[in-house]
Amino acid sequence: MRRTVEVVLIIIGVFVYSFGAIFGGTFIALDGNQELLNEIMMVNPDTMTDEEVRITEIMYTSIGVIGWVLIAVSVICMVLGIIAAFMFKGNKRPKPAGIILLIVGGLTILITAGSGIFAGIFYIIPGIMGLVRKESQEVSMNEY
Repeated sequence: MRRTVEVVLIIIGVFVYSFGAIFGGTFIALDGNQELLNEIMMVNPDTMTDEEVRITEIMYTSIGVIGWVLIAVSVICMVLGIIAAFMFKGNKRPKPAGIILLIVGGLTILITAGSGIFAGIFYIIPGIMGLVRKESQEVSMNEY
């Protein structure tokens, strides 16, 4: 059985996960940029309370950590997707590949509170297809 649809969806999913890694790299590049922090603070300096200023500073200082987490999670998801694609190739092990994709896609959607839904969907659909699709039985004339 050909698993072209599953492999194509996985490749699209890997491409979408690569955007997460790019965003993570952008966050790391913004880490420590004091000019950006000053610009954020000057947007509404009169209306911001001391508590809001403190929360903004805390969020800004954690942007580098968020970037590294985004890169790590995206790379792990991309690697697992590529492994699953090779398991689908040639119809070698579609059931374990489907399980891997369902777990990775589901966790991505749940952990990111829905912001990773596009990447997760491109893993969940081939995961379900890998578990549900069965090889077609070939019927020969001798069986009739």
